[in-house]
Amino acid sequence: MLEIKNLVVSIDGKQVVKGFSLTVKPGEIHAIMGPNGAGKSTLARVLAGDPNYEVESGEILFLGQEISELEPEERAHLGLFMSFQYPIEIAGITNFQFLHSAYNAHRKEPVSEEVMEEIVREVAEKMDMKPEFLHRDLNSGFSGGEKKKNEILQMGVLDPKMAILDETDSGLDIDALRVVAKGVCDLMNKERGLILITHYQRLLDYIKPSHVHIMKEGKIVKSGDAQLALELEKLGYEAVHANA
Repeated sequence: MLEIKNLVVSIDGKQVVKGFSLTVKPGEIHAIMGPNGAGKSTLARVLAGDPNYEVESGEILFLGQEISELEPEERAHLGLFMSFQYPIEIAGITNFQFLHSAYNAHRKEPVSEEVMEEIVREVAEKMDMKPEFLHRDLNSGFSGGEKKKNEILQMGVLDPKMAILDETDSGLDIDALRVVAKGVCDLMNKERGLILITHYQRLLDYIKPSHVHIMKEGKIVKSGDAQLALELEKLGYEAVHANA
């Protein structure tokens, strides 16, 4: 589904991702962990198409297509979704209006507001989100937990083939973490791929990864199964790096 080959990425002339390679197959959940500055969020933004980063070399193949030169919206239309660590606030556009517009952008035949209301409400109920939440301005005045729930709501409505979740657990209390994690788990299936970027093992208590990768200085230095995350939690990054 997603194949990254020897990716090298820079920003302002400084290399941040240095020879990163990863393969994600349908149905797999890959957790990418690492300390601050390892290049995790940079990787997510590059996959989504952030123009501030320069791909110096390597390939990003999504569903067999090289996407390095595609615009973010073109990648989204192919089925790539990214949730942000810090979702932006947009005043004057309601949550529902945003979702309706984004949903119709993926379709040849647009759906009406009435049909969209049913689609959104069904996903919102799974996310334990009240109906009035949909008619508030997008992320405006939302708590950290509400913003993260909203990102997963978008994922559920847009139904992507591949989702990249950038530190979805940051800023969440334990109750919000459970709701967000349950929403992600409910949306996973054998056809969808998922990349989780996180600092902490606690998210992986709720979303069980099939693969765990430790990233350091722009590349993967160690890979394993869910047990690797537990080892990391117990020993810390330095000890695990030393044994890589």
